[in-house]
Amino acid sequence: MEASKGYKLPIKSRNLAILGLVQRKYKTETGESMGKPNKKLKKIFIIMGMTGAVYGSFRFLLPLVIPFLLSWGIAAALRPSARWLQERCRLCFRGREYKIPLGAAGVLELLAVLAVLGVAVYSGGQKLCREMALLLSAAPDWIEKLDVWLTAVCHSMEEMLCLKSNVLVFLMRRMLRGLLTVVTDGAVPYLMSNSLLMLKLGIGCSVCLLLLLVSTGLCLQEMDVWKVRMEKSMFYREYEIIVRRLSGTVSAWLKTQGVILVLTASVCTAGLWLMKNPYYFLLGTGIGLLDALPVLGTGTVLIPWALINSFMGKWKGGLALLVLYGICYLLREFLEARMMGSQVGLSPLENLMAMYVGLELFGIAGFFLGPLGLLLIEDLTEAAYRDS
Repeated sequence: MEASKGYKLPIKSRNLAILGLVQRKYKTETGESMGKPNKKLKKIFIIMGMTGAVYGSFRFLLPLVIPFLLSWGIAAALRPSARWLQERCRLCFRGREYKIPLGAAGVLELLAVLAVLGVAVYSGGQKLCREMALLLSAAPDWIEKLDVWLTAVCHSMEEMLCLKSNVLVFLMRRMLRGLLTVVTDGAVPYLMSNSLLMLKLGIGCSVCLLLLLVSTGLCLQEMDVWKVRMEKSMFYREYEIIVRRLSGTVSAWLKTQGVILVLTASVCTAGLWLMKNPYYFLLGTGIGLLDALPVLGTGTVLIPWALINSFMGKWKGGLALLVLYGICYLLREFLEARMMGSQVGLSPLENLMAMYVGLELFGIAGFFLGPLGLLLIEDLTEAAYRDS
């Protein structure tokens, strides 16, 4: 209905009319409604909040609860077999049968696994110690051969650069002598000053092992109760997202890295044994452990070793080491693609950026926590944005 002459609209109605004109003009010029920038801004704030919450939790909360998270994971893995053991093993007392508590069955299983691992580590440690002693006994011969080879290289460089005789040899030997002095003068005081630290470390490991056993048993015993509590919690959806992501990504990553570590160490050990290297077990195990570290890999040892053999005229040994490196590299690439699949869900660039951020925030552990944090941020942000 038209307004009569001289009639003015109320201020509120005029403001609404002006706002409508502005919105229509904005939509005509940009093709978007004015509500979208608000949604975008809201999503930005959600992302910033989730980023701070996730990485802040990793920084301050995770070190406090990681023993109990580890216990919960072990308890979840032992739960099926612990239930089987509980059903089949009963205690008889005064003519009555009693079931073994689920937590006690899980602790017994964990002790059995630790005992088997302890025997394996002890046997492997003996082999490593024998090869280490053999390596130390051969060290003077190695140093002498290295000195002869470096002297020959220095003489060749002197001839190429038209330098005085023995100039580079003198500098090289002086550098090596200084390096040896620094190592010998610093190693013994360091070991003496840190002997008490090693004792504290041993006591701390014993306390952590006891805490792990007790908390694993309690987690097994109270797991059903905690699940019921979480289902009734107002944060159940976030809990479900985090558990799903952790159980999927972390378990896949751990399985993949464990299999790759064992296979890489086995391949390197077998290859060095076929090359008749007397330290095949020590070097193969060391290269396998090195391959499990971020950024580093088998190429850190095998490629320089192959080049040194080639420079020394041992072409067959250098070629064999390069072939061994190629096998380990292809094995890692195949297994990571096969076992991890699309469970990580990050592109190579996103993974690299997340690893860099994690390294800056958490050190070496950031190579794993960085990508995991990014995955959690994406999942939680999407869930929070859908609910808003």
